[in-house]
Amino acid sequence: MKITVLCVGKIKEKFYRDAILEYSKRLSRFTKYEIIEVADEKTKENASDKEISIVKDQEGEKILNKLNEDSYVITLEINGKTPDSVGLAEKIKEITLNGYSHITFIIGGSLGLSDSVISKSNYHLSFSNMTFPHQLMRVILSEQIYRAFKIINNEPYHK
Repeated sequence: MKITVLCVGKIKEKFYRDAILEYSKRLSRFTKYEIIEVADEKTKENASDKEISIVKDQEGEKILNKLNEDSYVITLEINGKTPDSVGLAEKIKEITLNGYSHITFIIGGSLGLSDSVISKSNYHLSFSNMTFPHQLMRVILSEQIYRAFKIINNEPYHK
C-alpha cells in the first residue's frame, strides 16, 4: 500500500514540518507515505473570477502532471463527504479491498482545486465546513491517515 499526499505550496513553519514528519514515521510501519508538493501560483489581492480560474487551472495542471493514473484519487474539498475517523478508516480499507494499492489525497491551493482535478477524483472528502491553513491541513490529514491505519489494524490509539 502506498499513500501519496499531492499538494500545492511548501510548508514554511518548522512546527508543521515536524508534526508531519512524526506522522510520516508512524505511518511507515503500515504504508509507504509520501508528500509531493507543486509550486503555488501568485494571485493578485483583488483577483477577478477569470484570474482566479487561471491560477486554479495552472495549479491543477501541475497536480495532474504528478498524478499517478493507477491511483485512487481523494480530493479535499469544502463540499465533500464528512466521514468520522472510523468512516475514513472503512473507506481506506474498502479502497484496498477493491484492488487499489495506491491512494492519492489532493490538497489544492488557497483558491481551491480546478475543475480538471476535481473531475479526476474518485472520492470528495471534507474535514469541516471551516477553512484551515493548507499547512495545518497536511498535519490533520497525516494524523487522520495514521489513525485510520490504527483502526484498521485494531490497535489502540483511536478513542
